Formats: sequence, structure tokens, C-alpha cells
Amino acid sequence: MSNYQFNDSHIHLTNYVQEGPDIREFLNMMGDTIKRSVLFGLPLQQHWSYAEMGDVPPTYYMQADAPLYYYSFTDAHIAMQFKSLTPQEQARFDPLICGFNPADMFGVDHIRRVLKTFPGVFCGIGEFSIYKEFVSSKVAGEKATLTNPALDRILDFAGEAGLVALIHTDIERPFPKKNQPPVMALQTKDLFRRHPKTKIIWAHVGLGRIVHPVAKQAEIIERALEDPDLDHVYFDISWDEVAKYATESAESAKRVAGVINRHPHRVLFGTDCVAPKGLSAMMNVFHGYDPVWKLLTPEARRLVQFENHERLFDQAKRDVRAWENKAQRKAA
Repeated sequence: MSNYQFNDSHIHLTNYVQEGPDIREFLNMMGDTIKRSVLFGLPLQQHWSYAEMGDVPPTYYMQADAPLYYYSFTDAHIAMQFKSLTPQEQARFDPLICGFNPADMFGVDHIRRVLKTFPGVFCGIGEFSIYKEFVSSKVAGEKATLTNPALDRILDFAGEAGLVALIHTDIERPFPKKNQPPVMALQTKDLFRRHPKTKIIWAHVGLGRIVHPVAKQAEIIERALEDPDLDHVYFDISWDEVAKYATESAESAKRVAGVINRHPHRVLFGTDCVAPKGLSAMMNVFHGYDPVWKLLTPEARRLVQFENHERLFDQAKRDVRAWENKAQRKAA
């Protein structure tokens, strides 16, 4: 009998200075505990400014005032790591492209180029960020927004090619003013509605370290789950910070579990660990949701921990391989 506990739908192999475990180290961490995992790094690199830090390099974006910049080589690094595995080992990973700038009209061309350079590897895009507390303001150049046509071009292409899109965009700004209109939540819904042919996963249901649940957050998510115009959108409950919100009280755990039990086909679990050093970090996030897991029906738990991931990414692999084959025939 399998000892697998979950599939990880959100984890980063590398950190903000592009360091992390080798793919085989990561596979050993997964062992017989994590059945499958997405595979991507981080699209942003922390600039090491000698004027600011001297000989001491930053290892995290909050350790420096210097900007972050897009690091497109991350996709080649992930592809080569994946290609070093045997077919049996590769079957445990679902690689995503993330090294593009969502504010750049050329961003979609990067995605196409990666698919053509590494056919048979990728099945999605992400995690990429639009609004992200403290990160967005540090990105060099034009800032990404939910209304930028560059983002629409990317999501349109994702739908055309069958790529799953894992997107991080906060539901609210940090420290919002009282009675401030929920502009970011409304723009997020409008974005999702504009791309009905694209399978989208909303990372952390829009939450963060400082971006707390908005008033009636569970009701907002449930209305989205019940909206037929948003049936292509999935919700990721990754990250230990999100687990804290979900389990801060017996009532909150009951509320979250209730939403999942009523809509079990649309929720995925991920650890959101960054450059993990061992299995314990991932298991700590998993067990952070124990109060919620205990309240789920057996079917809901099975779907959230395993089957939704497999259904979504297996279909994406079939669709993207078909797109790649068509592109190769056109080029011949």
C-alpha cells in the first residue's frame, strides 16, 4: 500500500539568488511521501549591490534594498534538471515556465521559445506574480498589472497551448485603508473572466504574510466557485502563512473545510517551500492544515491532496504535447 501523503502543486526548487537542491536531492526528499510535484524556480533574481552590501551577499529579497530583476535562465536550468532524470523519475514532476516578464509584450514570445527549445518538458506557466506584497515594488522596470495587455497575451497563449497558469496576485494591498473599494479583487475576477479557455490556479487564494483575509473571504471564494463563468479557475491553499489563517480558530477551520467539501474538485494543496533543504519543511506545511484535513470528507481529501493535481496536469501534458507537435509540423 502506498505511503504517499500528497502531491505538491506549489513549490520552488530555487530561491531568490537561484540556489537550491539538485533535482535528485529533491527527488530523494520526496521519497515515498510526496507522490508528484510541480517543478519551477523563481522568476526573479535579487541584485547584489556592492555599494549596499559590500562582500556580504543577500540571500533573500527582504535583506536588500537593491531591485529584483527577471532571470529567464531559470527555465533552461529547470529543463536541464528535468531532462537528466529517467522517464520513470520524470513522471513524478510537472514542470512550469516562469522566467518571463508579465509586463512585457514580448513575454509570450519567451514562453513559445522555451516550449520549442525544450519540447516534451513543460506543461504550465508559473508561479508568476502580478501584485505581491513587498516584491512588486522592488521589481526593476515597468510593474506588472492585472489590466496590462501583455498579461492578456500570455494567458491567451496559455489557453491556446493548453498550459496551466499558476498566478500570484494579492486579493488586497497590504495595510488597506478602511472602507477602501476592493479594486484588486475586482480586477482579478475581471482577468479570470477574460480568459475562459485557460486553466488558472490562483495561488494562496490571494493571501500573503501581510495581506490578510478580507471581510467574508470564504464567502467571496465560494461565490467564485459557484460562478459558471469562473469554472476554469482553481484555488491553491499553499504556504504555511495561509495555513495560519485557515486554522487560527476552530471556526475558521470549519469555514474553510466547508467550502472545500462543497467544491472539492477545484482546490489544490501545495507547500510553497522555497529551495527546500529536507522533507520536514514540506511536511510542516502539510500538517499545518491538519485541523482542516480532519474536517474534510474522504473524497474531498483525496481530490485536494492527489486527484485534482493529477487530472489538471495530466491533461495539460497531453494538450501541450499536441501543441508542440503541431508547431514542429508547421516549422518542417
